[in-house]
Amino acid sequence: MQSQRALFSIPKDTTYLNCAYMGPLPKKVEAAGIEAMKRKRNPGVITAIDFFNEADVLRREYAKLINVKDANRIVVIPSVSYGVANAAKNVPLSKGDEVIIAAEEFPSDYYPWAIKCEETGASARIITPPDTLQRRGAQWNTRILEAINSKTKVVAISNVHWADGTLFNLVEIRKRTRDVGAALIIDGTQSVGAMPFDVEQIQPDALICVGYKWLLGPYSIGLAYYGPMFDNGKPIEESWMNREKAEDFRSLVQYNPNYKEGSLRYEVGEHSSFVYVPMLIESLKLINKWKPANIQKYCASITSDPIKQLREAGFWIEDNDSRGQHLFGIRLPEHVDIEKVAARFKRNKLFVSLRGNAIRVAVNVFNTKTDVEKMVSLLLSK
Repeated sequence: MQSQRALFSIPKDTTYLNCAYMGPLPKKVEAAGIEAMKRKRNPGVITAIDFFNEADVLRREYAKLINVKDANRIVVIPSVSYGVANAAKNVPLSKGDEVIIAAEEFPSDYYPWAIKCEETGASARIITPPDTLQRRGAQWNTRILEAINSKTKVVAISNVHWADGTLFNLVEIRKRTRDVGAALIIDGTQSVGAMPFDVEQIQPDALICVGYKWLLGPYSIGLAYYGPMFDNGKPIEESWMNREKAEDFRSLVQYNPNYKEGSLRYEVGEHSSFVYVPMLIESLKLINKWKPANIQKYCASITSDPIKQLREAGFWIEDNDSRGQHLFGIRLPEHVDIEKVAARFKRNKLFVSLRGNAIRVAVNVFNTKTDVEKMVSLLLSK
């Protein structure tokens, strides 16, 4: 795979290594959004079926990406917090139960479970990484697996950690949760779209993902997969669109107590989103064309030599097999002033995210090896 920068509108003088913060819109996605906005000029052309059919296209395109056989298990959501809230509402907890969460997980993955635990008397058990940097990711995974026991009712975890790219072994975690009868709720925000994710292989109970990062779509739209354990649950929102026969506008005056079958009950109100849905469809088409496995290989190809150079200079980066190739953290040696580094990056229009005394780097198909080498050069400058 080669650089796809020509498909984006990133300024030539900008080095953007921050897709984990926000993915840039591909030109095709931007064009789809503009055309969608124009359609609202004449709303008479928007028919009743249009409230539903484009979302169905979006489901099918996303189902290809994450290998879901039944696309109706995928629903449109506005945010991770919304998707997690639906899951938390429908997982029974009681006093003495435990919810396992990786330390420093993104707040949207923590708050719904913490509040549920407060309400029910259950405990949110936070699993911290080891103090050592030696095989840190592998040891963190071991700690999580060892923490899952008969008290565990939920493991709420990302595929890769949002702060530093640590890769969690979802296959082994799923096996362990099955052993104890616990639910597995995954936040795929920092992985889906950039690395392969196979629902049929992992079989999560829920997979929740926003669209504006690695899916290269607009802000305020995401996608959630809900497995069979949620088929008879109650959504957090009572939308008319999630009821049986909602497509028949004439029948809406006759209130229907029945939700749509299975996962579709969890979809956000106004999920038609006549601008955002067409945009996300276009971005998913591109990603399905590129294929996440190829994206991972490409990201590895442009970062492997620069990472080796940084390690030799005393910077710490997680072992290659314990992180995503598209997302990694750089911990600075004591003699490197992160404030000076940040100022240097800003002057040179290089964008990353700073996390404490570490740098989060997130590369994608619009980057080149030259981009990463520029960052290395600035890090090693005095």
